[in-house]
Amino acid sequence: MKAVLFDFSGTLFRLDEDDRWFDGMAVDQHVQAELMERLTHPTGGGRTMTEQAYRVWLQRDLEPALHREAYLHALYETGLSDPHAVALYERCVDPAWWTPYPDAAAVLNTLRERGIHTAVVSNIAFDIRPAFVAAQTGADHFVLSFEVGVVKPDRRIFEIALDRLGVDATDAVMVGDSEENDGAARDLGCDFVLVDPLPTGERPTGLRDGLRGLGAPL
Repeated sequence: MKAVLFDFSGTLFRLDEDDRWFDGMAVDQHVQAELMERLTHPTGGGRTMTEQAYRVWLQRDLEPALHREAYLHALYETGLSDPHAVALYERCVDPAWWTPYPDAAAVLNTLRERGIHTAVVSNIAFDIRPAFVAAQTGADHFVLSFEVGVVKPDRRIFEIALDRLGVDATDAVMVGDSEENDGAARDLGCDFVLVDPLPTGERPTGLRDGLRGLGAPL
């Protein structure tokens, strides 16, 4: 193992539920739950989504403007109106609101100390680096879809990461919470570790346990 590639959302960090998000909003708990689901586990193609909205949704992780449009549409569908929808969206894309998993910093830092290269490979439309700075950790490279113009499961995004790290796919492991998106790295020859995107307090050692199972020196 010469390199480990990590997904971001649901793998290293999570947008955990926070009751403060709804201060001043007249929404009941059922609506709050639906809003959090749309922010943390978004899906597209609903019956109320127009053809244009669906096209935007598919491209949301390639451009910040499309990401904003797609997410605001999803929030408006719940009946939430401005300025509350905008306030929720802005928290969603603010790295300060993202919580690292308990073992994320230790795993990243230990791997780098042991000479194993790391990269974050994420379908995302905003800069997540400040979240890593706040958590006192980092990676050798950040391969973010809106910066490189390609999204998982397209193999090209993994190829970009491997090329930047200077390692072969057979010497790398991809860690992520999606079989479809992150598991696609196996098509190149990478090993794959699947983690459960549970709330951060419910998954204290998921990264460490998964990588140790492949022999990582953690």
